[in-house]
Amino acid sequence: MPYHHEILCLLGGKHAAGRTCYDVDNYSYGSSDEMTTIQMTLDEELLKEVDGTVKRLRTTRSALIRDSIRHYLKSLHVSRLEAQDREAYKRKPVRRGEFDIWEGEQVWGDE
Repeated sequence: MPYHHEILCLLGGKHAAGRTCYDVDNYSYGSSDEMTTIQMTLDEELLKEVDGTVKRLRTTRSALIRDSIRHYLKSLHVSRLEAQDREAYKRKPVRRGEFDIWEGEQVWGDE
């Protein structure tokens, strides 16, 4: 299966308008048929690794790099959300017993 297909399965699906959409907590990254060509500089070792991955996954450099950037941006967004949560809990820590009501709802597997 080509790399681009794997990323679509992992990160998102098709937007109603036919665009690929990547969504994390309502923070979307879309792609369209309109693309801009850019120039990049990579060191030789990284380029060899990219080319080996491209060959193994039967995709293109552009597709691999596009999907990698989307994945990286998504992970940055998740990291920002996690940092916001940590800061919120520092400002207002959980009180003893605050979530006790939910203990009966928890499922731990082999119990």
